[in-house]
Parts: sequence; structure tokens; C-alpha cells
Amino acid sequence: MGSFGTAAFAQDANTGQAKSKTLETVTVTGSLIRRVDVETASPVVTIDRAAIQATGKQTLGDLVQQLPAMTGGNVNPQVNNGGGTGNSTINLRGLGSKRTLILLNGQRLLSKDPNAIPADAIERIEVLPTGASATYGSDAIGGVVNFILRKNYQGATFTANVGQSDRNDGEQSGYTFTFGQTSEKGSIMAGINYNKQDGVEAGNRAFSKNALSLHGSQATVGGSPSTPYGNIQIPAGSAAASAFANCASRHVSLNPGGNAQSMTPANYHCYTSADRYNYAAVNLIMTPQERTGGFLGGDYRLGDHVTAYLDAVYEKTSSNFQLAPAVFGANTGYQVDPKNAFNPVPGRAWGGTGASFKSRLASLGYRIAASGREDAQINTGFRGDFTVLEKSWNWDVGYNYGHQSVTTTTSGLVNQTQLYSGPSILNADGTATCPAGTDPVSCQFNPFNLYSPGSVAALRQANTIAVSNDYSIQKSWHVGLGGELFSLPAGAVQLAVGYEYRKEHENTITSPELLLNPASGSCILGSQCVANMSGGYTSKDLYAEALIPILSNLPAAQSLNLSIGDRYTRVNTFGSTNNFKFALEWKPIDDLLVRGTMQQVFRAPNLGELFSSSAGAPSIKSDPCTGYRGAPVGSPLALACQYVPTNGSFENVLLDPTNGGQGAAIGEGAMLAGFPIKPETGKSFDLGLVYSPSYVPGLSTTLDFWHVYLNNTITSAGLQSVLDLCAAGQTVFCRYISRTPAGENAGQLTQSSIEPVANLGSLSTGGIDWSANYKLPQFAVGQFNIGVNATYLKYFTQNTAPGQSGNVTYNDVGHFLPFGSAQQAACPSSSGVCLFPRWRAQGFVDWQAGGWSAQWRMRFMSRFQNGGAAGSTNDTAPNGVPGTILKYGATVYNDVSVGYNLAMINTRLDFGVNNLFDKQPPMLYANNTLNANTDPSDFDLMGRYWWARVTVKF
Repeated sequence: MGSFGTAAFAQDANTGQAKSKTLETVTVTGSLIRRVDVETASPVVTIDRAAIQATGKQTLGDLVQQLPAMTGGNVNPQVNNGGGTGNSTINLRGLGSKRTLILLNGQRLLSKDPNAIPADAIERIEVLPTGASATYGSDAIGGVVNFILRKNYQGATFTANVGQSDRNDGEQSGYTFTFGQTSEKGSIMAGINYNKQDGVEAGNRAFSKNALSLHGSQATVGGSPSTPYGNIQIPAGSAAASAFANCASRHVSLNPGGNAQSMTPANYHCYTSADRYNYAAVNLIMTPQERTGGFLGGDYRLGDHVTAYLDAVYEKTSSNFQLAPAVFGANTGYQVDPKNAFNPVPGRAWGGTGASFKSRLASLGYRIAASGREDAQINTGFRGDFTVLEKSWNWDVGYNYGHQSVTTTTSGLVNQTQLYSGPSILNADGTATCPAGTDPVSCQFNPFNLYSPGSVAALRQANTIAVSNDYSIQKSWHVGLGGELFSLPAGAVQLAVGYEYRKEHENTITSPELLLNPASGSCILGSQCVANMSGGYTSKDLYAEALIPILSNLPAAQSLNLSIGDRYTRVNTFGSTNNFKFALEWKPIDDLLVRGTMQQVFRAPNLGELFSSSAGAPSIKSDPCTGYRGAPVGSPLALACQYVPTNGSFENVLLDPTNGGQGAAIGEGAMLAGFPIKPETGKSFDLGLVYSPSYVPGLSTTLDFWHVYLNNTITSAGLQSVLDLCAAGQTVFCRYISRTPAGENAGQLTQSSIEPVANLGSLSTGGIDWSANYKLPQFAVGQFNIGVNATYLKYFTQNTAPGQSGNVTYNDVGHFLPFGSAQQAACPSSSGVCLFPRWRAQGFVDWQAGGWSAQWRMRFMSRFQNGGAAGSTNDTAPNGVPGTILKYGATVYNDVSVGYNLAMINTRLDFGVNNLFDKQPPMLYANNTLNANTDPSDFDLMGRYWWARVTVKF
């Protein structure tokens, strides 16, 4: 079966009893019932081992993310800002990775990261793109991805692979060694792996080397308003204000070599967009990763009816992300005393309620966060079978343990408490004299000239490396029982029942320098601030599923089966829930299967959504208080605009084109934010058919209509959403807005504003899946197999507050949702941007002849747009002008590979090219994206990429 087939394969074909010489029962992902049939009511897509190898991918996440059912944004190694930990997420149906359940051999995978599974350990991947909470419990809303480990292997295999882009970067290399032994008593299989991927800087590609922002019809090179020479607010009423009377922005920047203590046109110039700092070139479009791991699996027959089993995987990952030099100034909590020697406007305070200034610590070099991660998952237990009244039953008792530890080492930051800014005296030679006991190096720090020798020395002395550790543990005990209850005229009624007890806990320990101060929204190191976290929960599940054959071997009803399932879940953090499943399978003729499922789905808030807290840099597109002239006391607008001047003069400085809309806020879990939260609930529907015409041997096609509806969606309310919802009447959000209470910056947002996790709105999505696979008759030139797998997204609709004041409806299909927009803030993905094209598809042609084989793979994504009609909910103003629509064409990637078996020496050679025609990603612009001027979740940033592999069997 090729990578785009839809027939379901066995999840676990061996239960410990003697294998049948004819037909064997299996469990297909999406059901608990063991059956002979592998085509059931569950629309499972299977990626087999041959398809995995044909792509040349070293990580499973890169492979699975290409499936057409994936949409709405994902994190992957191309994501630098917001990623960089080497992980990949899986986002079925655009509902977010939190709503896709990841399984390993049918049991939960703690990390939810496919890259934490050694690729060589996998026999196949089964993808169920529909809800399955009645079968698997929480999280299975968008669907389930089940990674099936290899087993019953005999012999040993060594594999080596290499790869490189045609721009001579992004090198990868890897090695695996796998061995196995199988006997009548059992089997064992194990393997070790190593792979390495070099990082690639954004400056190595034309589309990403500059931070290009679009304003009106003009694209300008720039990026961040925090620059090495400063972005300094001119204090009102000062001599500098008179000297720069013609400076409309009221912000200045130091001239290189200028005297920072004299704020005159001879030393400073009016800050404009041209002064913005181009951070892009030093960011990464491929984060470096290094992985070492292994796997072990096996079973041993203890008797005729009892078997012990063990499955274990381990992966150690080293990776990092790289950002431009750290920002510094009032926005990182730093303040300058009015009597500081280097104060360019003596007597005026800077930071806090004083004048604003921000700069960038270019002399320290890049910010780098290196991540060392270890993931381990072990599932072990006993399984067997027995007979009661001539009815066969099987059982399974097991323990599933997962552990993850992440150590993050952050460099390129300074301990701001070691940079003196208190009262001091300016000497004739330009140095400062500080009070007794002040560190002499720190005393010479000039916050308005970071390139002065004294500032460079002070910064280097204050340079601090900080470490944070995160530990997660998952323990679950599971017991299952399944078999035949009794027989009906159409066949045996089968039942599967079970119980699962799961316990999860997470603990974060952070260096004191990175600990977030909620009052200021910053920390000693100024950025990358997080809070310590400790929390956990327990879950108890009872579940059952019955298969009832209704009709069999009748005209227009070769078979008609009904499946009914129920799962009761009790989670100690919120209570209990009950979810049902109904599934129908009808074969009017042998060639046609008509199928349908309806399930109730739910998701409990995870630990991060309950307890986490960290500083962020959200972007906003608008402020409801612009031009504010007052409102009745206690009204929503008055609450949203607390401390904002009422004379109509207010303009949010973040919305000035020279500032770029990027602010600061604290993301807080619901428990910390004091926001009442409950589980998400909804329904999932699927109606489809499988047609395999007997008159065309080798042809199979599927067609499925699907729909998901979700209430009380759990999401982090972005700063833009907090502002809009408060002003629209959802006053529960108003307390999370923090504005400067007084001074010339009165009303401006502060970094202690909060983005709380909340139940925010509803979501509805639906579409059509279609696939076809045709194994052509044998030709003289070889065997051909062709196929296609496509998803049409009919609608993706979000309501921010259904049935309440201020509700906004977003229709996202065919749209790119830019970073910082209210639309993106409501997006389920956590990748920074969201894209919902109507069509995604894959096509393939496979060829085999003798020892030769070749594959062609096509990846297709339809056109999309950014923006909408003026005043519509799709109006994202991608260039700052309401009503602007930027349209983008379809994207097609072509991948090819060829291989040859050298049978005499048990060796196979494979060679391939991904993105054969070097298709470049679309330019989405830096004011709409977080990384590389484009969307690294959906587009290929590396360009044409060559790879080769040699496999030797022993």
C-alpha cells in the first residue's frame, strides 16, 4: 500500500494465541473491536514503511505534516521564533495539535512529538482524521495518529544517509542499526539511531535575508523598532523637544559616533522606519538538531494462552533557536534615574512612568537558547486469550510510562541589576563617578550609547547564561477485555471493555534571573522570562464498545453492522464527562462499503493551560481606545481605556509604523489568571464510502464527508482579543489590560498586561476527503502504482463569544491569518500564523522493475489571500490599509527518488530530490508573520534538497 492509501491495517496482529493459518483478527485505529475486516467505519489513512523510506525524511513529523488533512499551522524545525526545540506538532483538521491524539502502538505518547520516535522503529503510521473521544478519551477531537512499531523481524540492517540543499547548506547525516530475532516462543527487535541536521540562517535565502514590511504599496527593509542606536522618546517640554520640533514621530536615534549626552540634531536624528533594525538575517530557517536514540520491542510466550510484551522508545535531542541580539530598555523593565550622569535630559526619569527608550544589545551577539531533551516511553504488560462457552476472548493488562526532561540554556542576555542607572556625576573626560560601593565597571554603563567602551565592558560583565528545566511524567495502567457475547443470524455480537487510570505531572524550575515578575512583566534578564510551574492531574476512564451485525448475505445487504461505544472519564481538575459513539457499516454489494460515524468529543485543559506563565511579545493591529474621548464610568469602553486621556489625542505607540505593532504581555494559565475554565465539548461526524470495483482489479477509491463542531474552545486570549472583547462588553477580560497610569505615556499598554487561557468561543469545520489508489496491470517495463489523496476544506468558522455581546464570526477558509491579528489570536494553532487553503492534495506514481524502483510525489496547496473587504471580519489590513487584499497563487512541490537493490551483496542504494523545481515560498511580509517573511509551517524554506541512502542487510 502506498503512502496515500486509505485501507486500514492492523494495529496489533498478535494477541498471544496461536496464529490462524487463514484469517486473523486485528484492531484498527479508531475501534476497540478485533475483527477480520481491515476496512471499517473508521476512515483510516495508512503510511506504510515503503512510503516512509521513499521520502528520505529523517523525522516522522516532517512526513506526517504533509498529509492533506493537516492544516492551520504547525511547529516544525523550520520554525525558529516559537519553535527551535526540535519538535514537530500534528494538527489534524486545523483544530490545533492539542486536539490531535498521538499514540504509540495504541497507547498515549507523552511528548506528542513524532520526532521523539526513531523513524526506523516504525512499521506504518495510521491516521484517523475524525473524532474518537469515545474510543480514546480526551484530546481525540481532530483525530488520532497511531505509530505502529516494527515486530517479528529476523536479521540485521545498517543504514546510512546524507543530504544537502543545492545552496550547499542544511547538511544532514544519519545512521541506524536494527536487528531482530523471531522464534516459536517469541520475538525481539531493537535498534539504535543517530542523525544530525545543520542549521541554516535566514540570510542564506533571498526571500528571508531582510525583514520586509509592507506599508501601503511600499515594501521597506527594516523590522524591529528596538535598534542598536536606540529608539528614544523626546520628553515633552524639554529643550530637546524644541530642538526636534519638526520630528513628527517624537522619537530620535543616536548618530554613530554622536555624543549621547547632548540631545541635539548634531548628535541625534529623527527616528523613522529607515532606522528599524533588520533582525531577519541572523534568524534561522532551519534550526540545528542532533538526535540519538533507540527502540526495543518484543514478546515472549509464557504459555499457550499468556504472552508478556514490552515496547520502548528513547530519543535524546539537542537543538537550538537563534534570535537577533536582545532588546533592552523601558520595555524590559529598565529605568534611568533623573540624576544619572548619562541622562541626555537631566532631571527627567526614563522608563516606568517616565519617557520611553528601547535599544538592542548588539555588542553581546545573538540570543541563543540551546535545548537538551530526553524522551522515553515504555509500554509493558501481559496479554492472552481464553474460551468461555466456546466463545473466544482476549485480554490485556499493561502499564504505560512516559518521561520527558528538557533543559534549556539561554545566552545573549544581561543581568539588568548589574547595569547601574542610579545617581552619578559626569566627569570632564566623559566617564562617570558613582556612589561609594558601586561596581566601577557597571558605573560606566551608558544606556543611551551601547557602543561606548564603558557600556560594552559593563554589558560583557553582566552577560549571564541562564538555565531552566522542565520535567513531565505520565503513568497509566490499563486493562482490556474483548470477545464474542453471542451470535445473531448475521454473525457474532462482539464486545470490548476496559479501564484506564492515568496520572500526569509537570514541573518547571527556572533560574532566578529568568523568573517572571508579574507586577512588571519582566525579569532580571529582560526577556525570555518564565515562571516556575508545578501541577498535575489524574484521569479515570471506563469504556466499552459493541459490534452488532444486523444483516448479512442478503440482496442489497451483503453486510450491515452497527457499532456502539461509550467512554466515561473523570478528571480531578474539572469533574466527569460521558461520550458516545455510533458507527454504521453497510455493504450493499461486495465492491462497495458505505460508512458513517457520529461521536461526542471532548478535551480537558492540559497542564500548561492551567498553570503556565511566561512573558511574550504579541503584536496588535488596533486599539479600541484610539481617539478616546471618554465613556460612562463602568462601561466596557471605560474599563478598556482606563488611564487613557479623554481629549481624543490618544494613539497607541505600538500602532505607529515605525514601531511595528509588537508589544509585550504575560501569558497565564487559567488557574493563575483566575479565569474559570471547563472542558471543550462537541461532536464529530463522518459519512463516506469505499469502492473497490471487481471489474478493475487493483483500483480502490474513498470519499468521505466530515464535520466537527466544538463548544467552549480552550485558547489563550491574545492581547488583541483581550482589548476587543473587553471593549465589546465581555468585561471579564478588562482586568487583564494594564496601561501606564500617568505621565506623558499615560494609557499606553504595559508589559504586565495578561493573555489568559479561557473558554473562548466555538468552532465549526467541515469538508471532503477523497483518495484513489490504482495498481496497474503488470507491463513489460515494470509495475506501476498511482494514487492521490486530497482534502477540500468547505468551511472553518469561529465565533469568539457565541450568544454574547461582542461576538465576532471569522470565516477562515481560503485565508492566511497574519500574526498579531484578532483572527490569528483566535486560531487553534500555536505556530504563530494560520493558513487555511481550500485544497490540499498529494499525488504519487511508483514504479518497480527487477531491482529498480522509482517514485514521484506531488504536494499541492491551493491559492489563498490575506485580507478582506473593508469592515469585514477578514479585513486584516496586511499593509496597514483597511480593505487591502493580497492574493497568492497555488503552490506545487515535486519530489522524486530512485533506488536499486544490489542483491548479490544484500545492499540497496536510494537517491532523491525533494522540491525538485526549487519552488520558493510566498512573500507574506514581516508585519504579517513571525518568521522569515513567510509561513514556515506550510511552505518549504530550504529549496531544492538532495539526499542519498545506503542500506545493508546481514
